[in-house]
Amino acid sequence: MNRTMPAHILIVDDEAAMRSNLREVLQSEGYRVSEAAGGREALDGLEEAAPDLVMLDLRMPDLDGMEVLSTLNEQHPDLPVIMLTAHGTSEASIRAMKLGAYDYVEKPFELEELLIITQRALDYSRMLHQNRDLRSRMNQEEELSEELVGGSSRMRDIFKMVGKVADTDTSVLLEGESGTGKEMIADALQSHSRRVDKPYIKVNCGALPESLLESELFGHEAGSFTGAGGQRKGRFELADTGTLFLDEIDAMTPALQVKLLRVLQKQQFERIGGEKTLDVDVRIIAASNRHLETEVREGRFRQDLYYRLNVIYLHIPPLRDHPEDIPDLAAHFLKKFHPGKNAMISGRAMQRLMEYHWPGNIRELENVIQRGLVLSYSEVITVDHLPSYLQPLEDEEAQADIAAPDGEGIPLKKLLADYEKKLIRRALDETEWNRTRTARLLGINRRQLFSKMKRYGLDRGRS
Repeated sequence: MNRTMPAHILIVDDEAAMRSNLREVLQSEGYRVSEAAGGREALDGLEEAAPDLVMLDLRMPDLDGMEVLSTLNEQHPDLPVIMLTAHGTSEASIRAMKLGAYDYVEKPFELEELLIITQRALDYSRMLHQNRDLRSRMNQEEELSEELVGGSSRMRDIFKMVGKVADTDTSVLLEGESGTGKEMIADALQSHSRRVDKPYIKVNCGALPESLLESELFGHEAGSFTGAGGQRKGRFELADTGTLFLDEIDAMTPALQVKLLRVLQKQQFERIGGEKTLDVDVRIIAASNRHLETEVREGRFRQDLYYRLNVIYLHIPPLRDHPEDIPDLAAHFLKKFHPGKNAMISGRAMQRLMEYHWPGNIRELENVIQRGLVLSYSEVITVDHLPSYLQPLEDEEAQADIAAPDGEGIPLKKLLADYEKKLIRRALDETEWNRTRTARLLGINRRQLFSKMKRYGLDRGRS
């Protein structure tokens, strides 16, 4: 399904009046519509029409709707079909669903209900295509995980390096401030490695005290220390043949650093209290929010371990150093927390996001977007939905809203009208001029939307 074009719906019904009525309603919602007067005509012209959705009558003289549905399901299993019938029975509806229909609607039907089902079917179809495209991309070595977001030159360079080194067994060291996305990069390295189907174990070294961290990493034998009631396998053992991600590795004590160095050198270790030497094959990805080279100079981190880890080095920049990625990241989080919806951020709210210095980096941005969606009932995040520290001061607000470029005042009524027109236009573009979805997105009914579109001269053919 092409997101740049309105969805294409094929109506298959032997009644011309029904086709005409449906066409008028669907076209008013911004859909492209074609018609077929019978099942045979629909099947013969299906390849050329290439619809995104089929509305199919059940009883037709030349070819029964169930026969058409069965053929469509066999030849085009991802093409959603909505069955339409004036002769509804429970048996017919069950049979239609078994044959692969997306839904079953009895005539006469409520237009609002049909439009809602139509949009759900199209969203479902779009999701199937997106999932297939994603799987196809992930089968290609040069493509990175969908979680990697950002088009700035700095982030593209990092993604390229991930693509180069992912499918090796080389140790990787990731450095960057908290919240910059180091774990995301580690996940991409693992998901595109030759160990993708092997264990992937994560350990936050800064979250555990020394005694517990050692047991967590290397395991212990029964009775090796107070509370060790039974044998326990450590993370290295569990990650054998796979990948181990050691986050906040700078928190590791000197004693543990020695033991980790041995594993990296020989791929061997013993459980706490154990005498048996265990062999493992583990790839290490380490991360730190401190500069490890400085930690080495100041004696807090072993130099030999640093060089073992630092075979491939990636510095993940703070968000303030690549603010041009904020719109893409924000869009990603909107989809993450509001899947299947067309949530958006107002222009002024995006301006505030772009101007902020983000000490918490990408993680802070993610939290702000999630908070905004919770507070926004209309699926449009405005400045009012941002945390207080991101909202403009009163005098700044007044200056932005009332002062014109030439210093003259602007009437409040005109300001509000201009803003409303821009918001409606943006919502229409987001929903591909589907008026039902636009009204739902803006939190108003369709009659109010039509009235405002007429007032502001918003017409797809002229805008």
